[in-house]
Amino acid sequence: MTDPETIPLPSPGPLLEPEMLRRAQEFLALMQRRRTVRDFDPRPVPREVIAACIAAAGTAPSGANQQPWHFVAVSAPDVKRRIRVAAEAEEREFYERRAPDEWLGALRPIGTDWHKPFLETAPWLIAIFVQKWGRAADGGKL
Repeated sequence: MTDPETIPLPSPGPLLEPEMLRRAQEFLALMQRRRTVRDFDPRPVPREVIAACIAAAGTAPSGANQQPWHFVAVSAPDVKRRIRVAAEAEEREFYERRAPDEWLGALRPIGTDWHKPFLETAPWLIAIFVQKWGRAADGGKL
C-alpha cells in the first residue's frame, strides 16, 4: 500500500503563552455569543453553495480517516413537509409524555415546543447519517 499524497499544513511555529491565552479567550468569547436559532431566512441558497459546504464538512477528521458519514440535502418542499410532519409527531410525543419537568421548565422561558415550522421555511435541510460499520469485499462486516 502506498501513502496518499498529502499537502503539508504550514505551521506558524510554537506560540508563546500570552498568545495562546489571548487566542483561547477570543475563542471562548466567540463561543459564548453563539446561539441556536429556529428562525431561518427563506431566500433560496444555490445548490453549489450547499455542495461546497457539505464537501467541507465531509473532510472532518475521523477514526482511521474513514469519514463514516453521508449527507442528504433536501430542498423539495413536499419532502421538507413530510420531514416536518414526522419530526413534529415525535417531538409532540416527547414534550407531552417523556420530557422531564425540569427540561420543560428550562424551555418555558424561551418558548421552545414541538412545533417545527422552520423545517419548511429553511431553504435546505441537511441530514447527516453515520455508517457505524461497512462491508469488506468478501461481504463480511468491517
